[in-house]
Amino acid sequence: MLDQKEIVSEVKVIVFRLKDEEYGVEVNQVKSIEKLEHITRVPRTPQFVKGVINLRGVVTPIIDLRNRFGLEESLYSESTRIIIVAVGEVEVGLIVDAANDVIDIPVNAIEPPPEVVGGVEAAYLRGVAKLDKRLLILLNLDKVLSTEEIKQLDSIEG
Repeated sequence: MLDQKEIVSEVKVIVFRLKDEEYGVEVNQVKSIEKLEHITRVPRTPQFVKGVINLRGVVTPIIDLRNRFGLEESLYSESTRIIIVAVGEVEVGLIVDAANDVIDIPVNAIEPPPEVVGGVEAAYLRGVAKLDKRLLILLNLDKVLSTEEIKQLDSIEG
């Protein structure tokens, strides 16, 4: 029989890059990682909403995380990726500079977030993981978008 501590002793996350920082989002919230493709602009949406893509027949809203977090924009490159995540009932694509790998993080390595990390407000963060010489910023996807913004994106998706 498994000890309960063993069951939740690690969190599996997808690691991605924005600017010079590494971020993580839990694997169970990620649907897929896609190469950047043509994004159709949608009028009257917040500036961080770049538009929509047709992903295997599903219209998916795309958010530029650099813009959302108030980081300076940069040109997209060969390593730019769109991470498709589930936020509530809505699937959303997050534009990131690169998606690096999948790692297991011991739960005891995760600390509460400081007020501001790398220019990203603490409200968006679940915590900071210390791994050897790496610091990994864990996102709280439910806070990256407000309930109102999710409803707005859901109407684009429909």
